[in-house]
Amino acid sequence: MTLEIDVAALAALMQEAADAEILPRFRNLGAGDIRAKSEAIDLVTEADEAAERFMKARMEAILPGALFVGEESTAVDPSLLDQLAGADLAVVVDPIDGTYNYAAGMPLFGVMASVVAKGETVAGIIYDPLGNDWVIAEKGSGAWMCRPDGSQEKLAVSPAPDLEAMVGCASTGFYAADMRAVIMGKLAQVRVAASYRCAAHEYRTLAGGFLHFLMYQKLMPWDHLAGCLIAEEAGAHVARFDGTPYRPGDLAGGLLVASDRDAWTELREKVFVA
Repeated sequence: MTLEIDVAALAALMQEAADAEILPRFRNLGAGDIRAKSEAIDLVTEADEAAERFMKARMEAILPGALFVGEESTAVDPSLLDQLAGADLAVVVDPIDGTYNYAAGMPLFGVMASVVAKGETVAGIIYDPLGNDWVIAEKGSGAWMCRPDGSQEKLAVSPAPDLEAMVGCASTGFYAADMRAVIMGKLAQVRVAASYRCAAHEYRTLAGGFLHFLMYQKLMPWDHLAGCLIAEEAGAHVARFDGTPYRPGDLAGGLLVASDRDAWTELREKVFVA
C-alpha cells in the first residue's frame, strides 16, 4: 500500500502556526518569555511552545495515527525519541529552528517538519516565515522551492570546487575544547566556514547551490531529518562521519553533507578528522 502524504496541508499548517504564534512574538518577547534549557545558548521561548502546540493539535487531521515528535514535546517526554525509529508513521517537528537567533531578534529562523515511515524519512519541509516560502522534498521527487503564489523551482547543489575554494557551515560548538581547536584549525583549508546557528537556513542555502558543505556534531531528528532529505534530493552526499547513512534513530556519529561523494571524502579526510 502506498503511503499518501498531504505535503501541501503540512506546509500550510506550518505557515498557519507561524502566522498565529511565531511572527506576532518576533521582537516582541518579554523577559519571562525566554528560558534557558541545557545551557545559556540553548533557549526555548513562548513562541516555540505555542507553535508546537498549534501544530500538534491539528496534525491528526493531516497524518492520522502518526507519532508526533516535537522538540518541545520530547523535552517533556524523552521516550518519544526511542519510539521514532520503530514507528510505522511519525511526524517530527522543530517549531522554531534557530531559537537563539529568534530570541535575539535576528531574522534567521525557520520551521521544520519531516515525515518518517518505518524508519525512513519520506518527506521534509523547511518553512521560512519571514520569506513566506518553503523548501520541500519527497523521497525520489527532487527538492523544490515553493512560493506562496504557487510557483516552484527545482533545487540543485552547486558542483564542488577545489577544497581551498569551498564555502560551508560547520557547527563546532559541541566538540570538546581540545578537539574544537583541532577542527577549527583545519577549517582554515576552506575558503569560508561559517555557522548561521540555524540548520533550517543552512540546509536551504546548500540545496539552493550557495554552500558546498555542512557539518554537525550534535544529531537531533528535528534539526536534520528534513534538511538531509532535501539535501539528498538536491544531489548532495549525506552520511555520518563513519560513512554510514543517516537514519531517523541516529543520535550520534556526527553528520557531514557535501556537494558530492568526492567532496565529502576530501572534507572528511582533510578537515573533519578524528
